[in-house]
Amino acid sequence: MEPSVLIPLFPLRILPLPAELVPLHIFEPRYKQLLQDVEARDIRFGIFFDHPLNDQRIGSLMRLESVTKRYPKGELDIIVKCEDIFFLEDQRRTYPGKLYPGGDVHLWNRNLNTFPNEELYLQYNTYRMMRGIASQIRSCSIFEIANELSLDFSDRYKFITLPENRQQKFLSHKVNYQLQLLEHEEKSKDVFHLN
Repeated sequence: MEPSVLIPLFPLRILPLPAELVPLHIFEPRYKQLLQDVEARDIRFGIFFDHPLNDQRIGSLMRLESVTKRYPKGELDIIVKCEDIFFLEDQRRTYPGKLYPGGDVHLWNRNLNTFPNEELYLQYNTYRMMRGIASQIRSCSIFEIANELSLDFSDRYKFITLPENRQQKFLSHKVNYQLQLLEHEEKSKDVFHLN
């Protein structure tokens, strides 16, 4: 295993997946300080999934994409992007010399550009078509598919913690479930119009 690295941490009850864009409102002094450091030095930080479900102590490695609004009292609206997943080895109350927390983490080191197999790709495009969304190009990753499915916390956590060889099957089941819901929705529209 590679040596751990110390990163700033932002504990939240969310679990962004790789390639996901997340809007955040920053208002606490310690996290305003974190964002000042992120902007000044272009550093990455971790969102630790602060949830009882998280027995593997995972989190998301984030990079600032943009500041969408600055408020007079220093609050910020920002967009961040998940670049990787990490495992938290040791959480520190404060990052050295800072107000915000830090942690020693091990990065996931998986291929984040894993393309869907043929079955998942076809299911996903059917799902997008039924939702009135343009067909997805072949180069989408399985993480982009997971992001579009709006998985809840437990499904996100399960997806991330599954072995790589089972992640596509998991997503295939989720897409199939969504397809069934969309088909039932379409049928109920037909029944409504017939009455």
